[in-house]
Amino acid sequence: MASLAGILQHAGASARSGTQPIRLTAYTNSCSGCIRAYLGGVALEIIMSVTQLRTRGAVSPAPRVTAETLLQKKLANQPITAITAYDYPTARLLDEAGIDLVLVGDSLGMVVLGYENTLPVTLDEILHHTRAVARGLRHSFLVADMPYGSYHSSLDDAMRNALRFIKEAGAQAVKIEGGAQRAELVKQLTAAEIPVVAHIGLTPQSVHSMGGYRVQGKSLAAIDRLTAGIGAGPDCDGQILVFHDLFNLTFSPAAKFTRQYADGAAFFAEALAQYRDDVAAHRFPSDEESYHLPREVQTALASAQPRVRKA
Repeated sequence: MASLAGILQHAGASARSGTQPIRLTAYTNSCSGCIRAYLGGVALEIIMSVTQLRTRGAVSPAPRVTAETLLQKKLANQPITAITAYDYPTARLLDEAGIDLVLVGDSLGMVVLGYENTLPVTLDEILHHTRAVARGLRHSFLVADMPYGSYHSSLDDAMRNALRFIKEAGAQAVKIEGGAQRAELVKQLTAAEIPVVAHIGLTPQSVHSMGGYRVQGKSLAAIDRLTAGIGAGPDCDGQILVFHDLFNLTFSPAAKFTRQYADGAAFFAEALAQYRDDVAAHRFPSDEESYHLPREVQTALASAQPRVRKA
């Protein structure tokens, strides 16, 4: 961008002094945006079509949700709302909608990164996404999944990794899979003032030992290990869904426990096809959607072009 400013400044100075202006070459900009140049002390203004960050001190739609307020909702029989998020703009949408709890789930491996299951998700990958989501939240309670392998080898490793989610990524709690066998880890994490969300029942990180994704709690013995869970009906303390399930963005048949609130896939597909066709037919961009050089620069540019002799 600085080099373009220099070119325009040189061209303007040349036009004013009457000297031969430099030749301007065409350029492309890989970002959506605009460039405005003014010859009177060249000013370069860039307006980018990107998600705008919240200003400091921005007011949240409601008080910050905490572990204590979640407990109070449970005791008051007020259902808790929870949805996954994996990036800043999605986090903004959920936060401004007043969702109680936002989970950066290891489901990002399947719905964002294109993995076959959640097992390949690394600690660094989920920390990266947790940081992005944390920047978008002012209201919702942020929980981060500890990925497979990050708490399975030793308690010391698990503690060290869990601390990274709180200290480096801005999470307010971590989520681990497993029931009674994780009791000692939950005890130590709690003693270290790290809130823990337990994940029991259909635990995706146990996909191999379970023999695939199957509904849990269908026998008396299994029921004894579970109290309730996703898909168990409206009597749970709350409900959680993957963001992409709500908007038909998973490219697969919907599970029984999900509800599609909008067809995001059809919405995006239609818009993308229209964009493709408009570009191919020279309908986009229109003259109104294009930025124009000041008249002085147009004159300098025209005089810099090689003259074409008529036959």
